[in-house]
Amino acid sequence: MCFFDQHRFVCGDWKWGHFRQHCNREYRIGETCGMKLIMQTVPVGQKCKLCERIDTKQRRRAAEVERVNRWQREGARFKASIDKSMDIIRGLDAEIYELSCERNRRLQGIGSHG
Repeated sequence: MCFFDQHRFVCGDWKWGHFRQHCNREYRIGETCGMKLIMQTVPVGQKCKLCERIDTKQRRRAAEVERVNRWQREGARFKASIDKSMDIIRGLDAEIYELSCERNRRLQGIGSHG
């Protein structure tokens, strides 16, 4: 079991960092045994890329919802714009759902970290 750094994001996700130390099971120079243990955890002051993508899509969705609400208050003359924004919102909902599923798989350890 060879030792690596672990980078932990504020969202709770993590990734493997640099290799730090060989274990006594690996005798080949420059190789690791394949089993990773944590040498030290390095806090990262931001969210992982997956969470950042989810946040970006949620902000865009909120902006579209606000536009729809504004157009609905102004009357029926914006029906085509409202319909287009509603399509965008549905698409963003699907993307947010898929990213959230991917994030949940990572947190459960099903996906690969790193």
